[in-house]
Amino acid sequence: MTTIFATGIPQDIPMVLANKDERAAVQRQLVRQYANATIVAAKLNIPGPVKANHQLSRVFKAGMMAWDLLLHTHEMQQTVMLTWDRATGMERFERLTADAASVKSLAVQFEDNFSLGRFFDLDVLQAASGGQAIPLSRSDLVLPVRSCFICGRPAKECARSRRHSVADLQATISQQVRTYFREIEETDAN
Repeated sequence: MTTIFATGIPQDIPMVLANKDERAAVQRQLVRQYANATIVAAKLNIPGPVKANHQLSRVFKAGMMAWDLLLHTHEMQQTVMLTWDRATGMERFERLTADAASVKSLAVQFEDNFSLGRFFDLDVLQAASGGQAIPLSRSDLVLPVRSCFICGRPAKECARSRRHSVADLQATISQQVRTYFREIEETDAN
């Protein structure tokens, strides 16, 4: 079986952590600048050293199209503030005028119901006193935790215990991505 992770520039821990620090700085800056708005930071949640390549870009773009459509369907307007296309993965930062709880509820709906949504992190942020970026969690809205896309257990539990190998996670992602795009192509052909 081929993997969608065969190409791309492997990232090491310092590269990923540097990107995480820069993401946090951008989030803080956007929350300070737009204190009355809700900020969404979107990225792929990809295991292993390869975080970006053509296939992962297709996944990110398809997901952002589905997210945009979901927002439009619920009459929520967003402004895309910044998009990154880096070796550490694609990311997008946007602001919405809707309240954070409503946006988080839609983000959970996207992550749970879009075919590839499980591979996304849509962080919904709001301003706290002092201009800090405070993320809303599923538990803040009394929603179920994310489940593992391999076994269905709580995802954080599987990640913490390293229950599944990177190879198994990547094989599952590869299969689901191939299935998604094959179904899209078949629909377009008909």
